[in-house]
Amino acid sequence: MSGTRRVAAIQMASGPQVQANLLEAGRLIAEAAAGGAGLVVLPENFALMGLEETDKVAQRERDGAGPMQDFLAQQAKRHRVWLVGGTVPLEAHAADKVRAACLVFDANGRRVARYDKLHLFDVRVVATGERYTESETIEPGERTVVVDTPFGRLGLAVCYDLRFPELFRRLLDEGAELLAVPSAFTAATGRAHWSTLVRARAIENLCYTVAAAQGGYHLSGRETHGDTMIVDPWGTVLDHLPRGSGVVYADLDVDWLRATRRSFPVVDHRRLHCELPPERGTGAGS
Repeated sequence: MSGTRRVAAIQMASGPQVQANLLEAGRLIAEAAAGGAGLVVLPENFALMGLEETDKVAQRERDGAGPMQDFLAQQAKRHRVWLVGGTVPLEAHAADKVRAACLVFDANGRRVARYDKLHLFDVRVVATGERYTESETIEPGERTVVVDTPFGRLGLAVCYDLRFPELFRRLLDEGAELLAVPSAFTAATGRAHWSTLVRARAIENLCYTVAAAQGGYHLSGRETHGDTMIVDPWGTVLDHLPRGSGVVYADLDVDWLRATRRSFPVVDHRRLHCELPPERGTGAGS
């Protein structure tokens, strides 16, 4: 591919009603497509931010079938866009857990990739007293995913993954030129680290980074940071949205990215390499 291609990232403040969230996501996808975007990235948990963490287990879908997955396929086909479906709760090996699956659909509505979130957010946020234990309801994935698209090689990561640079080095080694990072950062951690982490992952890997976030207050009482942004390989924020529902856009130039990598070959100058553990199973396959 050559030339520029427009991409978009969507910001939402999702709630506990799946159908209401899908209606809002559909409105924003249509807006992004009307704005010229050919690739659209939804935030983590776009279809469900439950009142309880176990709500997603009750709403989980079988891989390949269910209203959330059908919605993504239909929206991609209807608007002729490549669509990164944030995360969808899919069946896990354990009956009381889900896989937080980031699904990619092409412009014909065909699913071309699935990435299951690797790193789970089991932390206590000291500043606010919030405690999160994703491992109680989410089963981690086992493998990284990079997929060919008309916008360049697309690597997938989700939210807490952003704090683990070795994951992004693995994506880079698999040819990633563009990173999609659907997220739902807390307000406290987002204020402290979100922009820095997104820009760092773009700069150190010389990749475009499309970080679609939840941003606002949720009926569960949780507050998410927002600040959905698209960052170029030099670390420049091309567009961002601090709060509320909406769409951000950027025009990606993969020719420029590849020229930058040739003239500033920091990636080729690495002396140390980090490896993830060997892949296990097929649960996160496309």
